[in-house]
Amino acid sequence: MIHVTPLSRLSETLRATRATHLVSLLSVDAPPPCPAHLDPACCLHLAMHDITEERPGLVAPTPEHVAALLAFARSWNRVFPLVVHCYAGISRSTAAAYCMAAALDPTRDERALALELRRRCPAATPNIRIVRIADEMLGRRGRMAEAIRAIGRGADACEGEPFTLPVPRREIKRTPQ
Repeated sequence: MIHVTPLSRLSETLRATRATHLVSLLSVDAPPPCPAHLDPACCLHLAMHDITEERPGLVAPTPEHVAALLAFARSWNRVFPLVVHCYAGISRSTAAAYCMAAALDPTRDERALALELRRRCPAATPNIRIVRIADEMLGRRGRMAEAIRAIGRGADACEGEPFTLPVPRREIKRTPQ
């Protein structure tokens, strides 16, 4: 299970979910949270601003950011939950959750996943730049970006409410005895 939360609710979300993995998407000047109970190898901090185009003096999401996100998601054992957050829990974190869910279930329909995201988080407005980059990396041929465009901007909110996005459990390959 992927849990999405704003930074202000991170501690309570980690406590409630007993998550073992954490993805932080915060601005370059924001220090990443370092929960003492988490193994540092199970924490990913992606420093970027919540923008969809290059802007002087700001760091836009890059292919390197998204590649690191997808690699981290694939390395997660999915036994215990993963928490992803950004400052407000509306744009970067919802985009990251959507992209990780798509990467972990390659046969899942992009539009159905986007509609599920909207149902679980009415305020979600996933950062389209993150989604477009992941779409290309995952070979989804524009379907992820189109699905996010189709759900449109989320409900007005200063901060999102924590929510979950289900992902399939990792298949355990057993060797015949």
